[in-house]
Amino acid sequence: MTHAPSAQDLREKILYHLTHTQGRGPEFATVFDWRLAVSFAVRDLMVGPWVDAIRAARDQGAKRVYYLSMEFLIGRILGDAIINLRLEPAMGEALTQLGLDEQEILDNEPDAALGNGGLGRLAACFMESLSSLRCPAFGYGIRYEHGLFRQSFENGQQVERPEDWLNQPHPWEFVRIDYSYRIGFKGHVETVDGRAVWQPGESVIARAYDTPVIGWGGDWANSLRLWGAHPTTLLDLPRFNAGDYTAAAEPEALARTLSRVLYPDDTTESGKELRLKQEYFLTSAALQDILRRFLAEHGDLDLLPQKVAIQLNDTHPAIAGPELIRLLMDDHGLPFARARDLARATLNYTNHTLLPEALERWSTWLMGRILPRHMQIIQMIDDDHRDTTNRPAHVGIVHNDQVHMGELAFIMSGKVNGVSALHTDLVRDTVFADLHKLHPGRIVNQTNGVTPRRWLRMSNPSLTRLLDDTIGTGWTSDLDQLKGLEAHADDAGFRDSLRAAKRANKIWLSNGLLADLGVKADPDAIFDVQIKRMHEYKRQLLNILEAIALWQRIHDDPNGNWAPRVKIFGGKAAPGYWLAKSVIHLINDVAATINSDPVTSKFLQIAYPSNYNVSMAEDLIPAADLSEQISTAGKEASGTGNMKFTMNGALTIGTLDGANVEIRELVGPENFFLFGLTADEAAAEKARHGHARAAIEASEDLKVALQLIAEGRFGRAESYYSLLDRTWNDDPFLVASDFDAYFATQRKVDRAFADTADWDRMAALNIARSGFFSSDRTIRGYMRDIWDTQAITA
Repeated sequence: MTHAPSAQDLREKILYHLTHTQGRGPEFATVFDWRLAVSFAVRDLMVGPWVDAIRAARDQGAKRVYYLSMEFLIGRILGDAIINLRLEPAMGEALTQLGLDEQEILDNEPDAALGNGGLGRLAACFMESLSSLRCPAFGYGIRYEHGLFRQSFENGQQVERPEDWLNQPHPWEFVRIDYSYRIGFKGHVETVDGRAVWQPGESVIARAYDTPVIGWGGDWANSLRLWGAHPTTLLDLPRFNAGDYTAAAEPEALARTLSRVLYPDDTTESGKELRLKQEYFLTSAALQDILRRFLAEHGDLDLLPQKVAIQLNDTHPAIAGPELIRLLMDDHGLPFARARDLARATLNYTNHTLLPEALERWSTWLMGRILPRHMQIIQMIDDDHRDTTNRPAHVGIVHNDQVHMGELAFIMSGKVNGVSALHTDLVRDTVFADLHKLHPGRIVNQTNGVTPRRWLRMSNPSLTRLLDDTIGTGWTSDLDQLKGLEAHADDAGFRDSLRAAKRANKIWLSNGLLADLGVKADPDAIFDVQIKRMHEYKRQLLNILEAIALWQRIHDDPNGNWAPRVKIFGGKAAPGYWLAKSVIHLINDVAATINSDPVTSKFLQIAYPSNYNVSMAEDLIPAADLSEQISTAGKEASGTGNMKFTMNGALTIGTLDGANVEIRELVGPENFFLFGLTADEAAAEKARHGHARAAIEASEDLKVALQLIAEGRFGRAESYYSLLDRTWNDDPFLVASDFDAYFATQRKVDRAFADTADWDRMAALNIARSGFFSSDRTIRGYMRDIWDTQAITA
């Protein structure tokens, strides 16, 4: 910012908005009123750089980046904006002058429920880094009315309720009624004058809602454009007047359904239809908007790849290939081959998973019914690829009556990237091995990163003060400067300060979130944290089975020298994912038993706060001593939570999976608690007949843990029969095979934590060597290796 406002300036802006925007006098204002007044005052400071950035990109004819994602898990915006605008001291003073509690104001803001896990949080970090690096960009997503769901626990079981974040005004967005696009579904394709013409049977309007994303320093802001679905006809008045009120409201119901819920349960045909419609709704609106802007500024479609780079975040927007070809052919008259080449030179695809079930597939029947023109174009793309590559017969987009969206995204992209070194190698060798042979060089790596502004400076002020005092403030925009801490790792005074900063965060968590759960957490215990989307491959089951085995060991020797430990879980399971929900139930049942056990409770406590979100992560990560990154090797693409924990001074217990590999290499093997099978060993073990039963029979601790569940020591045993059967007889993610190594490594953690000087030294080195994991570094890699774009410096 050219001129940082003073506390008096901010005070006047806040009072102005309290009166003129909220319509309240100070004596009548609620915390909600004050929070909106503060938000509008901060938003005012974002708008100038935002407008200037849009103007600069247009005037300089810059190549823009367009990031398409079904999720943008942006969290609360106010605190992040205050940090990036560098308003902290002035804002704190202004709020004090007004007699307000800054933390109360910040906590009043709801989390924007626009994502679920790492995919959406990565997109949010990327948007912030794009702005911090002054790279012209738009993020495109859906403005979900209810988001994923609000999680609660009843009798230990997950219950899903609608998220209500938009039941109150959202002060950060600007409605763009003039940027609205018609999105069609169903209908039929007919030939008119030798050209295919799609006549949709249904349609909705996509309306733009823009939020500025301010970068570090406050000099540049990009746009997060979210699409809300609106009816093409507000009301069928004749039907309404005839008394058929339900049918009269059908257009509105169709539209609201599209942008109401993130990831509808797709175990039903209607759920599959809605999900495909959502993906097309996002993609078509974004591409129509991109082409409108491009043609207004350049006119010549041949320039499209030189001025536009589109990134597909996973396979959800993979329909972009056929849709861009459709727009270029059907609306702009280009022949197929030219449209194909332009689309492929413009589109790029990030792969986030090796799990077959996560690489989307749609039945040709569903695709043809919902998007008939696109089904034709997909077949054209597939036939063209077959004819031009002489590929093997089993390779292709359409086979076994399914459209394979991963293959579609690969074939229609100029670059395909993995998100960690190991993951990218596995993408080349497994999921896209045949396509890689046909298109060598198309797959590149861009290891994920996270923004240090939110995940260190904002979320961990006690550590931030120590870093600023020790190495200066430059690390905020150049995270490699954390290397300067290495010289202090052997300084006892610095280590004491580091421990004090961590302990302050643990006390905050103990007295707040954990106390609210009824968990009595000793801040000198190991705070052991696993916060992730609930999935079998992430192996929350392994973690809770280890807790059961440890509990039994403590019972067997209650006077032993046990290291006190607080195990903390967080995460949601998809509504239709019964096995993940069973693990949630088990964790809560185990917690209820262990936390009330007078023999063991001083050594072991378990906490599972409900409705895990970004704001909760901002409390948990700075307080963590131990980061659980225990996925089955070869299954986690990258992870970003592992990076956040590392830069906040938590040590990792983990497998050689995803970005754990790079974390371990960078922080040093001696500063990382490694266990478990490698990806190759895991593949061989899974292929071994009876591997689960053999591993359980060989592990007394695991056998005991499973037997205690089967005996009903943690609630009704029949609740877990299916989970126990899967563990004994299938165990596809090798919980049993890795259990003993995990249990033994946890005991190494206990011993290491007892040596406070050495533990603190390891924590310091983890922080010092985490600079590589800044999303600024990741975005620079995309700009250089994938998008061929430049930052605007003037």
